[in-house]
Amino acid sequence: MGFLDVLFGRSRPVKPDLDQLFGLPSAAITLQAAIGFTPTGLGSVCFAAIEGGAFARVQQEVRALLDADAERPGSSVEFSRDDYGYSWLLSRRDPDELPALVNDLHAVNTALQDSGFGPQLLCSLVTFRDAELRPLALVYLYKRGAFYPFAPLPGQKRDNPLELQVKAIVKDDLRIEEDLRRWFPLWGAPGL
Repeated sequence: MGFLDVLFGRSRPVKPDLDQLFGLPSAAITLQAAIGFTPTGLGSVCFAAIEGGAFARVQQEVRALLDADAERPGSSVEFSRDDYGYSWLLSRRDPDELPALVNDLHAVNTALQDSGFGPQLLCSLVTFRDAELRPLALVYLYKRGAFYPFAPLPGQKRDNPLELQVKAIVKDDLRIEEDLRRWFPLWGAPGL
């Protein structure tokens, strides 16, 4: 960082660190022990799709890579597009296979990044539920290199107290996004 950056209060953005995803299994154990949230076996990657043959080939390669896993149940990888035009890849695993799900998400992010589509990556998320079936997602912001909790309620509302509680619980397991304005709602995200 240069002198002018310090003088004008600019900071360098955090570089994406996809290995942060591997902290999710530890965070899941912490969440379960502290407040009873368990993994659902669902995880998603959101990216801004672009048209073109190169991007379509990467999507096909990702699907082939994830479908090649013999232990995976049939049709466990889905691509979809949301109302805002963003593309999503949803991966399904058994709820007790969180490390395998994290590997799936890491593989998708890495394939897109290594193919030059890193700027199109937006976020990845893994979902959880408690005994009352309340949904919770731990969301990794690719461009911020940090996680935040998202707890949707019916009617496009958020359970802010739960989100802050989860932040405090998993802060030793995951790099948490400190700027709460960056805790974007992901209404209707696949897997939630």
